[in-house]
Amino acid sequence: MTLIPVILCGGTGTRLWPLSRASYPKQYLALSSDTNKSLLQQTQERLQGLNNLENPILICNEDHRFIAAEQMREININPKSILLEPFGRNTAPAITIAALKAIESGEDPTLLVLAADHQIRNKEKFIKAIEAGVREAENGRLVTFGVVPTSPETGYGYIEAIEPLHNSLRGIPIAKFIEKPDESTARKLVEDGRFTWNSGIFIFKASVLFKEIKNHAPKVFDCCKEAIEEALNDLTFQRLKEEAFSKCPDISIDVAVMEKTNLGTVLPLDAGWSDVGSWKTLWETSKKDSNGNTIIGRVLSNNSKNCYLRGENRLMVGLGIENLIVVETNDVVLVANQNHAQNVKQIVNQLDREGQTEGKTHRTIYRPWGYYTSIVEGKRWKVKRIQVNPGAALSLQLHHHRAEHWIVVTGTAEVEINKEKTILSENQSVYIPLGSKHRLSNKGRVPLVLIEVQSGSYLDEDDIIRFEDQYGRVE
Repeated sequence: MTLIPVILCGGTGTRLWPLSRASYPKQYLALSSDTNKSLLQQTQERLQGLNNLENPILICNEDHRFIAAEQMREININPKSILLEPFGRNTAPAITIAALKAIESGEDPTLLVLAADHQIRNKEKFIKAIEAGVREAENGRLVTFGVVPTSPETGYGYIEAIEPLHNSLRGIPIAKFIEKPDESTARKLVEDGRFTWNSGIFIFKASVLFKEIKNHAPKVFDCCKEAIEEALNDLTFQRLKEEAFSKCPDISIDVAVMEKTNLGTVLPLDAGWSDVGSWKTLWETSKKDSNGNTIIGRVLSNNSKNCYLRGENRLMVGLGIENLIVVETNDVVLVANQNHAQNVKQIVNQLDREGQTEGKTHRTIYRPWGYYTSIVEGKRWKVKRIQVNPGAALSLQLHHHRAEHWIVVTGTAEVEINKEKTILSENQSVYIPLGSKHRLSNKGRVPLVLIEVQSGSYLDEDDIIRFEDQYGRVE
């Protein structure tokens, strides 16, 4: 028996804006004050200790492929595959695609489906629950985990078992799934031992899943099979066929299969689970000082109570404040009452309607070679800080509407302009005229940091034509 983790890395996590945005969502962020590991990295690492564990299959948005790959490399994990969705189609297609990939070796593995953005505070209890789930799956059951509720949450769906679970590691057949209830209904559900929160974690044999998918959602299976059979290999990634994948119904695995099958089983999970769905939830699950404050970054707090205070760049000072969420990034400051933290998503939607870039993108944008940060800009000019990793290189490219001036701050740069190469050291600079074919490389062993000054009539990132690229980004 082999156990293959399937980690779902989609989603934008807008309720944790401005830290989480479409360009760099919460699953790739280190949100805890006691670790520098991202939620994705923690999701993989907490599986250590499980028997017969294989490397994971990741399913992610194409825009995040290099972020996911780099974060796996940082923890010395070589994924079995990184599958790229051209767009989201919910969990049923994503899980089916991963299962089809998992059986390519001819085996019938057990799949452990996990979201990349969950927190689990008690790893030991989590591992015991997973081991119990594996035993149920080996007996042909489709297993999901019901989180033992600690409060009448209205933000979660619920699972009803046919009998009380009694918090034992024994699977109980599922009676039904319940959508997010109102507060009155949620209180009644929490008092009844048959109801748990729907965690979105699953375990099943690939063959059993296929049988039930074909029976209850045949179109999902057919479209996914076509999409994976026609997928294109791109470096270490596999791009799903867009045309075939677009035909897939947009449907969750709960609705497609779990609500219809007779094989559904729920196991209780009491391991400090959280889906980190809002700033208030993050505050509730974070470490606090004696006044109930969670403090991350350069923060001074005086006579403040029950606040989440996070400074990413500047010094933050809180004086005599209570029940607030305050989050500072290099381009946004969020100040919210904890009871209104769920409404952050409405602000993101408003920014998108108004065309404000802060709704989706950070000033720091990650690329396979490193990252850049926009510092300041005017009508016809922009200044960036660029960091290129050792051994990395930008593509050979040109711009039709802007010229660039590079000043090396740290490290050594190899600069190619119209086939002529130059080596630049600290404090040296070079000018790249508009329309010139150019490339920047870091042949050294330390990160290369430079300041880029752009000037021209159009400065957006789509003014770029690539001729060569070691990361496969040439059309």
